[in-house]
Amino acid sequence: MKDQGSRSATARLPRPRRLLAIVLVLAGCLLLTACGGMTAIPQADGTDGGGLPMPGTIQAAPASGTANGHRSVTATPGPITLRTGRERTSPGVVASGGPSAPYNYAPSIMTSGGVDHLWWCSQLPGTSRPGDQILYATGSSLDGPFAAPDGRAGVQVFGNSSAGFDQLHTCDPSVVRVGATYYLYYTGTSDPSGHDNAIGLATGPDGVHWTRANGGAPIVVAAGDTTTGNPYGAGQPSVVYLDGWFYLLFTDTTGEAADANGAGQFVLRSTDPAFGADVQALGPTGFTPVASARTPRLRSVLAANTADWMWVDALNAFAIAADSARGTTITFWSADFSYQPYQPILLSGPAQDGPGLARTPTGHAPVSGTDPCGALPLDLIRATSNATTPTDMVHFGLTVTGFDGCRSTAQAINVLNGFAMPAPDRTVEVLANGKLVDFERRSVAASVATSVLDEQVPALTDLPVQATIEAGATAVTTPGEPVGLQATNGTLCLVSGANVAQLNSSIVVPVTPATWAGYSGGCNLSALRP
Repeated sequence: MKDQGSRSATARLPRPRRLLAIVLVLAGCLLLTACGGMTAIPQADGTDGGGLPMPGTIQAAPASGTANGHRSVTATPGPITLRTGRERTSPGVVASGGPSAPYNYAPSIMTSGGVDHLWWCSQLPGTSRPGDQILYATGSSLDGPFAAPDGRAGVQVFGNSSAGFDQLHTCDPSVVRVGATYYLYYTGTSDPSGHDNAIGLATGPDGVHWTRANGGAPIVVAAGDTTTGNPYGAGQPSVVYLDGWFYLLFTDTTGEAADANGAGQFVLRSTDPAFGADVQALGPTGFTPVASARTPRLRSVLAANTADWMWVDALNAFAIAADSARGTTITFWSADFSYQPYQPILLSGPAQDGPGLARTPTGHAPVSGTDPCGALPLDLIRATSNATTPTDMVHFGLTVTGFDGCRSTAQAINVLNGFAMPAPDRTVEVLANGKLVDFERRSVAASVATSVLDEQVPALTDLPVQATIEAGATAVTTPGEPVGLQATNGTLCLVSGANVAQLNSSIVVPVTPATWAGYSGGCNLSALRP
């Protein structure tokens, strides 16, 4: 958890995160020396950023010679220098727990369906017990204002348990949604000194109502590989869902590859969201199967004490955000962590504690609606002041260019899922889950697509069309199922509702479940909009 401070008027609790920073200063180890080697980015003021580890330019690690199970990579001549522009900052604080909330920090942001969902660490007045809690609010813009569903500034949606490892503090939310399930990864401790942190998991149907997983026990605890003199433990999780794997980035001050002061960011992945089975740990040669999440931490990807990350389909890389004296530095790693494909970039400005990246429900970078192959909107929210505890969360952003996100068919499929584009025969094609669906009417294609491009993308020219929807095509539905438009080859393409059928001049006809089951499926357009 991050910088837990004074939590009530009647009880002053130690701040584990502040303790972490103090230990880092006392250790006097401010050079970035994680596994693989790092070089510190010089600070404008010539300092180390207030005693916290500085995110740096991570030198490329030796290639392991394997793609480690997915998204194979090819050798590159060296890190590419990206261009940045269109820097943006909100006019003021975007969210808080209200005027009486003593602190607001550690945000997790999910952008979905035109709504920005925000979870963060705070404490509302009048709570029965001291300690960190997790608040929730939504907004129509990252510039705020964010508000809870009932109109308040923020509402507590997750807090201390009555017993267990997290009965004193719950903080550092990282939220992803896979299918219909929300997953909340968080830091918890029951230690009044703020030591011995561990990572917990809760699940829910809506991002508001949560149930602790794993019987309320932590899913990741400190490895205990080494004694750094930093008793913080394991925490500050950030999770990405990619190709069927849950990727967990986290702090462990007891990890073997942690710096002498305890700074380090480690990676586990698993097909099990609770990391109870099928766990792999990132080591010097890539991902290796391990017996459990409590495995030696043999490789750190960044010498920082907190970070957030996301997968960027347009760059085919992980992007890791961590703060320093100059702002937030973004470093990049290939899918298998064998090399760094891009030079780091900086979002400048005041920064305290850790940033929260604006991400899709699965923890991917949002895609530009106008230039998905050549422009990346990169936005985050971070605490900007630290009088006694981190607070004053502000939105910062910029646009990244200087890359070709659709240079291959495989990458274009990942970037452009849900986009529509003109076809040579003057119809409009929608890319859906790796396949093209051809629509006679542009208005119908636009109603199911994320966005409509002005030109066809060359990398998709030879991709076959799996279904063609003509104007007036048969539309059917059955209880519990969406509307389906019948393609010329008999395939049933599911759409979001009867309004799409109306645009296509199709009359929706109810059919029996048996008839519905007889259609050829595999063409689902009902959930393309994020």
